[in-house]
Amino acid sequence: MKEKLIDLLFKSKNAFSTDKEPIGAIFGHEVDIILNVEKPYPPLLRRPAYPASSRAREALEVHIKELMDLAVLRKVGHD
Repeated sequence: MKEKLIDLLFKSKNAFSTDKEPIGAIFGHEVDIILNVEKPYPPLLRRPAYPASSRAREALEVHIKELMDLAVLRKVGHD
């Protein structure tokens, strides 16, 4: 039984993340994430926006670029 599991995991190794590939590679599946922006707003959306420091904004932009490069995020709509 253990050998079958190891064999199955090895055959599916591309589906798992590694230290070199932080995102697993499952193809043929898409997940729709529906955000609720209708009133009444969810509690976290009710909070007022606060400005981020330039350092925090820069780190966020780097992280978003990494997620776009990994095809986790994609740009939709206007700039």
